[in-house]
Order: sequence, then structure tokens, then C-alpha cells
Amino acid sequence: MTDTRSSHRPEAPEVKFTRLDLKQVSAEGRFAGYACLFGEEDLAGDVVERGAFAESLAKRGPRGIKMLFQHDPAEPIGVWERLREEPQGLWAEGRLMREVARAREVLSLMREGALDGLSIGFKTIEGRRDPKAGVRRLLKIDLWEISVVTFPMQPGARIQAVKAHPFENGIPTEREFERWLKREAGLTRNQARLMISQGFRALARKLEARGDADDEARLVALIEAAAAQIRQASTR
Repeated sequence: MTDTRSSHRPEAPEVKFTRLDLKQVSAEGRFAGYACLFGEEDLAGDVVERGAFAESLAKRGPRGIKMLFQHDPAEPIGVWERLREEPQGLWAEGRLMREVARAREVLSLMREGALDGLSIGFKTIEGRRDPKAGVRRLLKIDLWEISVVTFPMQPGARIQAVKAHPFENGIPTEREFERWLKREAGLTRNQARLMISQGFRALARKLEARGDADDEARLVALIEAAAAQIRQASTR
């Protein structure tokens, strides 16, 4: 985490990282993990409390939070597609942009397990020092960015799921595609079947025959956009 505090004098930023256990990363550059763990004291003596990100996430949304490399504002490398608070921590799902040279390098390093950290960049809005425990509890955070980084500060955090490409191992069966839509796109069974009825698998077969990876990437983006529309429609 990089914590920028309000002060009359500039302070050196704090840096706090979460390690990712990257057993695999999809060829698309999709990955997921906890960017921050709640209730766990990090090596700098800070504890982020559940609910700290709620206001910031509601205000900015995933696309309002930048994905950077090593907290460098000149090095955007992808987009965050889902960010949500879970009981364990801040869950993040993102996609590296393969059109960006640095993102391709990051993808290669991540797939080999050589780069496995996440770090948040933020401003503390509300926090308090616990004199007995000797820790600072962060109650409200203005989240600006989440970076892919090298070194961890919360070693206990581990990635829980790697967001797989639905056509990574060839054209899936309808049952496999349905499972992917429920697991990765967050659809219900009926919503997933609606997606299947829209002919995405047939389109995938045509693209596979062409062997165009860029077309395949566009198809995945189209599927995810359609899934998002279905989810939104169900909440109206």
C-alpha cells in the first residue's frame, strides 16, 4: 500500500504489498487476488478494517482505480474489471493489456512466478492509533490505484482464483461454458443459459478456425460485456 497523508510537510509514502500465489495466469493476462487483507497487521504495524474501501469503490468503480506497475503513474499496464470487499479483504480481478509492452513483460514474469505482488495506493481518510496493540487501524481509505509489484508486506495473502480464458483449452462444451459463466462472470444458471443461447460458442468456432488471437481476445471482451449487461438488467 502507498499511503499519502494530508500534511503541511510532504511525507515519504508508505508502501504495503500483498503477495499473490500465482500458480498460473491466463494467456489473456487475467488474474485475481486480494489486494489487501482485513484485520491482519502488516509489517509496518497497520491494520485495514473491513468497510474501509466501501465509499471509495462506490464513488470510483473498478475503472476509476488505475492498474499500475510499481506505483509508477507513467506505467499503466491494464484495467481492473472487478473490485469488491469480501470478509477476508479487498478482492481484485484485472486484465493486463497485451498491447502495452510493459504489460507483456509483466505477464511473462507473472506466469513464471517471478512477479507476484499487489500493492494499493491510497490516502487515509480516517484512522486511529491503538496504543495498547501498538497498531494503526485504517477505517476509511480513498483508493487511487492498485499496482503489480515485487515485494510483499502481507505474506499471508494468497490468490484464490485465476481468471481463466473460456476458450483457453479449445472450444468448451455447453456445460463447461455454463460453469465458466457462473464461476468467472458471476451469472446465475438461467443467465448463463441465456448467454449460451446467444451463439457465442458458434462464433468462437469461427474465430478458432481463423487462428487470430486478437479476434479471440475481442470475443472474450464481448462475452464479459454481455454478461455485465445481463447482471445489470437483473437488478433493475
